[in-house]
Amino acid sequence: MTRVMATGTFDILHPGHLLYLERSRALGDELVVVVARDINVRHKPKPVIPEDQRLRMVSALKVVDMAVLGSRTDIFEPVRELRPDIITLGYDQYMDESWLQGELKRRGLQARVVRISEMEPCELCSSRQIVEKILKERC
Repeated sequence: MTRVMATGTFDILHPGHLLYLERSRALGDELVVVVARDINVRHKPKPVIPEDQRLRMVSALKVVDMAVLGSRTDIFEPVRELRPDIITLGYDQYMDESWLQGELKRRGLQARVVRISEMEPCELCSSRQIVEKILKERC
């Protein structure tokens, strides 16, 4: 059985998230999703939706076999606990694949890193675009 792990903030779910998760799931037999903790989101604005609600929404997706919140202190903790064979990154995730692969190896973790380079070609396929449209049209 091949376990795939996808990670992300998943704030304001949209078709881009779904495409990323579908392509990730296609790489294996099981898809485990790690939802970022509110306190750990530092590379972009803090999520609008609280972590427990984001976890609930991601868990409800048919393509997802299991969803968990990430660690508050160590991004590698879920990897050690869940032992994925593959870790996927979305086309716009800031993490560098070679750095992540090296850190996994250094820690004795055998997962392979795969970048999902496809993106959904729609006007509202990012949380940022959705927020901008709401602010423009409703405020």
